[in-house]
Amino acid sequence: MGFPTKIQLIKRTASEQWYINFPSAVAQAMEFQKGEVVEWVIEDKKRMTLTRSTKNEDENKDKKKPIPDR
Repeated sequence: MGFPTKIQLIKRTASEQWYINFPSAVAQAMEFQKGEVVEWVIEDKKRMTLTRSTKNEDENKDKKKPIPDR
């Protein structure tokens, strides 16, 4: 099952920023943490791979997982 997502663009006088938001279900399934660093790898013009930093794994190894809201 896929999660269609729109790409957003904010244009400013001297710059522009592109945004892709993750649907909550995707972020939860991946167990993303606030402030986590990831890296986009461009495979070709139709495919990008999102890779977690091994630094994140080392930093989060000793942290407790948050208890989900019920």
